Amino acid sequence: MSEVLFEIKDLKVSYGSIVALKGISLEVKKGEIVTILGANGAGKTTTMRTISQLLKAKSGSIRFKGQELTSLPAHKIVKLGISHSPEGRRVFGILTVEENLLLGAFSQRKVDPETLRWVYELFPRLEERKKQLAGTLSGGEQQMLAIGRSLMSNPEMLLLDEPSLGIAPILVKAIFKQIKLIAEKGLTVLLVEQNAKAALKLADRGYVLDVGKIALSGTSAELLASEKVQEAYLGKKH
Repeated sequence: MSEVLFEIKDLKVSYGSIVALKGISLEVKKGEIVTILGANGAGKTTTMRTISQLLKAKSGSIRFKGQELTSLPAHKIVKLGISHSPEGRRVFGILTVEENLLLGAFSQRKVDPETLRWVYELFPRLEERKKQLAGTLSGGEQQMLAIGRSLMSNPEMLLLDEPSLGIAPILVKAIFKQIKLIAEKGLTVLLVEQNAKAALKLADRGYVLDVGKIALSGTSAELLASEKVQEAYLGKKH
């Protein structure tokens, strides 16, 4: 059994009087791909933003390699080895592709040329367009750039928030293929994804969030076989 690298216990997060997360708990073992599924408003992005300390928890625990994260500033989370590719990509449009990638290495003393080479191997389009302004890329290319930028800090754990959102299906397939290669290199991946079928085919295990609570959890095979998951997320009726 792999060691538990990351765990959340009884995490509660509020936006003013609105409770977004109502005491969720989950764990991710070293080397796993774990996916969080759920409808819009279920709390998926809130979970990711709270892990990165872009949002502060009301209560509960977030631990990475045994260290509590809830009292740390966001930049320390990156230095510890967690990198976040956010929903909506959020690339710097007025900078070139390569400048965006180099910014991803801000937590390192210097840019690792081997990491940059690896990112270009994963996403050859980025190398082809390295001098191009990021704002002129397609949505799929910007998603590749957001993931590549998050890899530049040499993380142990990668948070991917909705990598397929607003992207052509052919590029979604390419991006999911690269996520698998990233995991095969030894990175641990926590994936939030609207495309439940694609996510469960890729992941080892999953959690289903429903209005701020964990409604279901299990292996990907168990969740794919679940009638509740099939009806809610895979469009199958019984």
